[in-house]
Amino acid sequence: QVELVESGGGLVQAGGSLRLSCAASGRSFSRSTMGWFRQAPGKDREFVAAINWGGGNTGYADSVKGRFTISRDNAKNTVYLQMNSLKPEDTAVYYCAADRDLFTGLVVTSANYDYWGQGTQVTVSS
Repeated sequence: QVELVESGGGLVQAGGSLRLSCAASGRSFSRSTMGWFRQAPGKDREFVAAINWGGGNTGYADSVKGRFTISRDNAKNTVYLQMNSLKPEDTAVYYCAADRDLFTGLVVTSANYDYWGQGTQVTVSS
């Protein structure tokens, strides 16, 4: 049974930093694209960042570019999201996602991800 478990969320002041982790179990995702999405209250889930299987190709939403960094450790089957210079508008539940397919490019559409974590709350106070 595949499971993605996010951690690292919490309450932080504007300008602060958080590092989210997503640990996968049940199968290896070392050859699959992984990503982060977020959903704020009353809004649709939106793409945040993605990283290809080897880690050499990353993509970001314009709203987080230059502030967030996605990375992965395939030996640990884990993907990370380093979030710096946080803003109140970054407040949301953050979800980790993994693609079932192998050796694909960046995936930015939620419908193309097959596995999802339960989410971790990030709250940025002003």
